[in-house]
Amino acid sequence: MKKIFVCLLLSLVSINGFSQGYETSYKTTDLALAAGKGFSPALSFTQMFGVGKSYRFKIGYGVRLTSFFANDIQARTAPASLTSGKASFAALVSEDIIANIDTFSVKKVQVNALNLSINLQYSLSQKLEAGINIDAIGFTFGSKQSGNLIANASQRKFTNGSTVSEAKPTNFNLLLVSDSDLGSLNSEVFLRYWLNDKIGIRGGLSFLFAEYTSNKKVAVANEQNDRWRYKSLLPMLAVSYKF
Repeated sequence: MKKIFVCLLLSLVSINGFSQGYETSYKTTDLALAAGKGFSPALSFTQMFGVGKSYRFKIGYGVRLTSFFANDIQARTAPASLTSGKASFAALVSEDIIANIDTFSVKKVQVNALNLSINLQYSLSQKLEAGINIDAIGFTFGSKQSGNLIANASQRKFTNGSTVSEAKPTNFNLLLVSDSDLGSLNSEVFLRYWLNDKIGIRGGLSFLFAEYTSNKKVAVANEQNDRWRYKSLLPMLAVSYKF
């Protein structure tokens, strides 16, 4: 999804055109529903500001509350230091170190992430917009769950010798690029059509990270890991209200 985010940004910036009448700024509230392998409602507020002479391109900030519900998920080892041995943008293009990646199986997942978001949009016409957004920083809350360790290396177990541990949603969320990210983050790529001056319909894709921290740790490559990430790509529909 990060690659899609970068590619769409470049494509939006490269579109040329000048048109009168585009708003210099506006605010929206938005309710999005994404579903597939799991269900994710998201409620957001966004403030957008026009850039350039035509105001077709807009940049803004927002606040978004994203919930995610799923059953029987397979979360994988989260830290980039283990999954690729790299950090930041280097982790984005690095191959996975398969031997370091274990699975943490959870029967039921329910996380609620409240994050500040970064938002970019381009007006294709007076009615139609293309946009991308991504959570940047915030916190997550949710109930504890019990999970089972499925180790890539059969001899690996939690430090107490078991393969079962309780886990809770990782509390702190921070965008750091790819597997370097911390916590639960949501991002979207979408098209929005304004039915009138106030009501718009969005459709696109939601890419969600849901992360758990287990009570117990497992030793992997001279590190102690207790973080597990589930990645979900879901089709999304939303209703927006402009004010």
